[in-house]
Amino acid sequence: MTTIINTPPPREDMDSGVGIIIGVLVAIVLIVLFFVYALPAIQNNQAQKPDNTIDVNIKVPPATNQTPSTNNTKTTTY
Repeated sequence: MTTIINTPPPREDMDSGVGIIIGVLVAIVLIVLFFVYALPAIQNNQAQKPDNTIDVNIKVPPATNQTPSTNNTKTTTY
């Protein structure tokens, strides 16, 4: 006797599109988070305008001439 195996016919895709909906929602959340957190941080990290420059010049007092001492110690004048 022969054994007949009936394979079920292919079902139609019953995908309801839940994966696409979840993907779109995740994309919207990521875009909102980018505009709320990342974009302001990037804008604040840009170089300052020329009128808001920081003065980094350090005023150093003039050096005084020191006389060398009689022992073997070195004196350095800056």
